Amino acid sequence: MIKAIVSLASLLLASTVSAAPALQKRDDIDPDILQFALTLEHLENAFYKQAVSTWSEDDFIKANFTADFYSQLKYITHDEETHVVFLEKALQAAGVTPVAACTYKFPNTNPQEFVALAATVEGVGASAYLGAAPLVTSKTYLTAAASILVTEAIHQSALRNAAGEVPMANPFGTPLGINAVYSIASAFIESCPSSNAPLPVKAYPGLTVTQGMPVAENISVSFSVAGQLPSSQSYVTFVSGLDILPVEGTVSDNMISAQIPAQARGQTYAFVTCDNSGNLTDSSILFGPAILQVTPPSPTFDLSIK
Repeated sequence: MIKAIVSLASLLLASTVSAAPALQKRDDIDPDILQFALTLEHLENAFYKQAVSTWSEDDFIKANFTADFYSQLKYITHDEETHVVFLEKALQAAGVTPVAACTYKFPNTNPQEFVALAATVEGVGASAYLGAAPLVTSKTYLTAAASILVTEAIHQSALRNAAGEVPMANPFGTPLGINAVYSIASAFIESCPSSNAPLPVKAYPGLTVTQGMPVAENISVSFSVAGQLPSSQSYVTFVSGLDILPVEGTVSDNMISAQIPAQARGQTYAFVTCDNSGNLTDSSILFGPAILQVTPPSPTFDLSIK
């Protein structure tokens, strides 16, 4: 049974990561992966430093957060800065010039908006490290990336808890391909230095949820697309944990809606795809990803299982 689960997980990971065919496994892929990780860490570093320099501890307390949470926020800010320095040194040691920080735009207007977005950003970061893991060739780099992934997941849990979301909503983390991650991150990037080495990534056309969060399983959710939906049948493919869940979409006025599958829970990513194969590739992804926060059902467990 354990071997079967591991095999299934490997297949699902591979199909999710295949959303980034530009990064095929090869001997020199590791610098590209480190550069992309550094791009994300630069973004997170700027994101948290903007927040702690904009709002004081009193501002967070007035917004119904605790002094203890504000202290945790400072630790998170320290962690993200440390990740930037660590990755820069790793790239320099490999003889590669690290990419520099970009200019960013973050939509936060108050501490509550910041915390909700921070929980989402940390989830994307964890998904990025998990999705890239099968591509890393160096075991040393893989261990380092896994170490950062653990910390990003701790950050996400703290922030989800502060935002009123269940931290452990899904029994599994969600791997996400590099193009999907870049599609999310690029929305916060205004410009990057011309001296930065180009990354082998591309953004998919945008997909936007048209209703508030959180949502729940078995309800219909609608999306708007940044473009024209095809006349043929389209699907909304939900990625949640190790599940890839295509659902037939209903199109109306260039909007598409679909029912959230029962297996989706926690931070879930939605794509509009041209088929229901569950193979997320550049040729099958039409729009996305949109990010959903799906409230999990009440937990169940079997006390007879030892």
